[in-house]
Amino acid sequence: MAFHHHLLFIFLLFLYVQPSPASGGSWSVLLPSIGISAMHMQLLPNDRVVMYDRTDFGISNISLPDGKCRPNSTDCSAHSVEYDVASNSVRPLMVLTNVWCSSGTLMPDGTLVQTGGFDDGYRVVRTYKSCDSCDWQEIPNGLSKSRWYATNHILPDGKQIIIGGRKAFSYEFYPKMSATENTPSLPFLVQTNDPQAENNLYPFVFLYPDGNLFIFANNRAILFDYSNNLVLKTYPTMPGGQPRNYPSTGSAVLLPMKIKGNNVSEIEVLVCGGAPKGAFVNANKGIFNGALDTCGRIKISDSNPQWLMETMPLARVMGDMLLLPNGHVLIINGASAGVAGWELGRNPVLSPVAYRPDNEEGSRFEVQNPSTIPRVYHSTTVLLRDGRVLVGGSNPHDKYQFTNDVLYPTELSLETFSPSYLDSNSSDLRPKVILPVTNSRIRYGKQLVIVFTVSGVLDLSSVSVTMVAPSFNTHSFSMNQRLLVLDGGVATKIIGRSRYQIVVRAPPSGNIAPAGNYLLFVVHKEIPSPGIWVQMQQ
Repeated sequence: MAFHHHLLFIFLLFLYVQPSPASGGSWSVLLPSIGISAMHMQLLPNDRVVMYDRTDFGISNISLPDGKCRPNSTDCSAHSVEYDVASNSVRPLMVLTNVWCSSGTLMPDGTLVQTGGFDDGYRVVRTYKSCDSCDWQEIPNGLSKSRWYATNHILPDGKQIIIGGRKAFSYEFYPKMSATENTPSLPFLVQTNDPQAENNLYPFVFLYPDGNLFIFANNRAILFDYSNNLVLKTYPTMPGGQPRNYPSTGSAVLLPMKIKGNNVSEIEVLVCGGAPKGAFVNANKGIFNGALDTCGRIKISDSNPQWLMETMPLARVMGDMLLLPNGHVLIINGASAGVAGWELGRNPVLSPVAYRPDNEEGSRFEVQNPSTIPRVYHSTTVLLRDGRVLVGGSNPHDKYQFTNDVLYPTELSLETFSPSYLDSNSSDLRPKVILPVTNSRIRYGKQLVIVFTVSGVLDLSSVSVTMVAPSFNTHSFSMNQRLLVLDGGVATKIIGRSRYQIVVRAPPSGNIAPAGNYLLFVVHKEIPSPGIWVQMQQ
């Protein structure tokens, strides 16, 4: 009998020490090849996605149309494509100058304005307005300084700010008021620049609801008044002091902002993953340090904000953090060792992790079902209108490498991750928006009546309305990403058996929601409807 008790104890111990199994979500390959490696990605308000890599990778696997070639080049392949979600097809686009490691912002009129890059693209501004025959337009010397690995953000006045870049410790705006507009210095970028490693490229930038900018670089952050070139607040260094920006690449999000009245009382930032100090130098010597498994969460609206450190179930460098329509954060892509750079990452992390910000500390993370495709350096992800997550890219080589004789060949495929809220067993709880119709214009502070259907039993008290800004994603950071939970009452039943309405109020100002295109979702029991496009206007 004692022997059997001993076996039972060992069995129970075995159960206890096993990691919890992955649960949630499913994967689907959309296209085995889009012809290029999706290094940069932006969802447009017509449900198409612009993607591009770089012009000096070699010959891609998709040709430019009508026998075109780039001027002064024998390369007649495309290095940018537009993906149409509805038809699951791609159309090649032509970029003239090198867009490698550039940045961008979707402007209020739906034009993608993309800035900088490498070599002949350092100071170029490129614009893309989507249509069936549209292509990139390029503005030489549209920038005052070379911008490579910079971060862009849309501002309340409709301009975008472009911050930093390699050896560019300054910021500028686009469009410019005049050709002589100055380029203010930003000493914070000098102070956060690690010798031999940098670790402050692609800084994490978020628009604070008072119109100033939260800027995180390396392991610390400031609140910055860009109009007057003033640091308003310096936040504590993240505990441990480990670097979180490129090439020790972590990721960051501004957590969902809940509007009450005309205010957002709590503003929080979450920064996850990265690589430890020295990892970049070590990786270049063939020593691949394990990635960081920590996240730092800080309530930047507090009078004395402090970091709360949390531990992820999977360590991750080069991961992406994406806000889902229900307010959860998806952590996806990346590797568990090394850093960003050519051949410098190891051990892909195939399983995404969901983070639920409103859960109690200690019960916020959940490992999701894995992909079979490694997504390491130069991977991307964006949220689609139907709630799926589009995933592409991965190329840790300085050229296209399509054969299996290298670690992690250039990845041309495009796939989606469908979070668990898209499971078929939730379909009767999933709302569908009837009114307003897609592309409706909404004005700041105005009442908004939303009519929706739910085929199953509706819990009137668990309905909310969210607005998500479509982000520009590259190098593990989604620029301009923000999610707003609109101020509103309880859903009420109206005409018919399964038709309901909820009355909410549009965001109060451009500081909270800069003018432009957003995806609006009705969320019921954490299950979002398909989104509709809305245009936020004065």
